[in-house]
Amino acid sequence: MAETQALDLGDDRTLLLVDDDEPFLRRLAKAMEKRGFEVETAGSVAGGRAIATARPPAYAVIDLRLEDGNGLDVVEVLREKRPDARVVVLTGYGAIATAVAAVKIGATDYLSKPADANDITNALLANGDDLPPPPENPMSADRVKWEHIQRVYELCDRNVSETARRLNMHRRTLQRILAKRSPR
Repeated sequence: MAETQALDLGDDRTLLLVDDDEPFLRRLAKAMEKRGFEVETAGSVAGGRAIATARPPAYAVIDLRLEDGNGLDVVEVLREKRPDARVVVLTGYGAIATAVAAVKIGATDYLSKPADANDITNALLANGDDLPPPPENPMSADRVKWEHIQRVYELCDRNVSETARRLNMHRRTLQRILAKRSPR
């Protein structure tokens, strides 16, 4: 299967991966190399912009939220340097507004984490109006909600009151949600 996908890529198989989750970045890089891509990685917006400027790749997978900023900044630089690049934006929590912003700015597709290498490869290689098949095991709505709450909680430095304010929910309700195990 990897051989046929490598043939579909044409001559230029360069791929830029930008994510601040180091273990995920290493696993994804290894998986994409097995699929015939020539991978370069960056763990920050600054690193992604530098690679996109110096050596614009044919393909890119960029995390939306990075420690030093927004992954859409990397998408913009890549669009300027290489308009034909196919870009997939990844994020730990999906939202319609950010999906629209990613596509407007030039992303080819938008995937919620956890996305595996097959989902990402399908999104990168989808031709024209062909949509990649839906994921085999998508997250439940409860799980997506829980992931989003956890993400905001971490961004608020695990401050329950601040998290509740930002999520527009009662603090005690949030405490009950945080005390429970994650849904499947």
